[in-house]
Amino acid sequence: MAKIKCAIIGSGNIGTDLMIKIMRLSEVLEVSALVGIDPDSDGLARARRLRVTTTHEGIEGLARLPGYADIRIVFDATSAGAHKRHDALLQRDGKQVIDLTPAAIGPYVVPPVNIDDHLDAPNVNMVTCGGQATIPIIAAVNRIAPVQYGEIVASIASKSAGPGTRANIDEFTETTAAAIEQVGGARRGKAIIILNPAEPPLVMRDTVYCLCHDAEPEAIRASIQAMIAEVRSYVPGYRLKQDVQFERIGSNAPLHVPELGGDFTGLKVTVFLEVEGAAHYLPAYAGNLDIMTSAALRAAERLALKRNWIEKAA
Repeated sequence: MAKIKCAIIGSGNIGTDLMIKIMRLSEVLEVSALVGIDPDSDGLARARRLRVTTTHEGIEGLARLPGYADIRIVFDATSAGAHKRHDALLQRDGKQVIDLTPAAIGPYVVPPVNIDDHLDAPNVNMVTCGGQATIPIIAAVNRIAPVQYGEIVASIASKSAGPGTRANIDEFTETTAAAIEQVGGARRGKAIIILNPAEPPLVMRDTVYCLCHDAEPEAIRASIQAMIAEVRSYVPGYRLKQDVQFERIGSNAPLHVPELGGDFTGLKVTVFLEVEGAAHYLPAYAGNLDIMTSAALRAAERLALKRNWIEKAA
């Protein structure tokens, strides 16, 4: 079976990990090029050793490569600011864009929740690492009991936060909060990120709080467990840290929630998650980066398969 050719812009941690994941795991995609701007980057050096075509001349260098016309999918693992310029050029050339930055030009996509809703979108945005880890949980609760407020706290090892992540902290919180509402289904959303300097570095941990309509806890627990199994199909290190917690908030002691503009009564659901990376390129503690590259790979494969690109390539 002929594979679909793709390129990756960004030769840092995320781009390099994504390249190795595609080469090791994908029966659908083939990496044709890794693009960077630093000729001495470890990512480009590793790509050359793996016989992947490289350029250190950015997107302009990518467009000059002999095989550029055959590339169908381009992953952008650079920054929100750079992605705006990249997308304009890639759309001009008819490429399918998978955006791993918080630029959010295209619709937010979390594969187990809504990839099939955006199969015709020329640019899909992979939200953030915190979004990929937590929005499936909010969606799992929401399909049982409407979520009025969803709040997530993503704690990642400081060592796993590179310059791109640190430069996009504001975009991280804004993008994740918006996706909690638009993808997860919460009426209101909030996101917090913590860079944990602990040594040795800790794996990614996420806390999800949902304030929802009252419902049977067992039904919500079953929905969450089913969603976790689906995410684990492409992120094996994704797991519950402890059992799901429930607290009923009654009218005699309502919870004041400024984001909702008043008091809340109903059910509070708390979920503690842990995300361990597969260590294909990055350390196992960098689950925040691993879940982004894994989600991007899953989204790209789904797009290629649903559009019958495989049959046409073969």
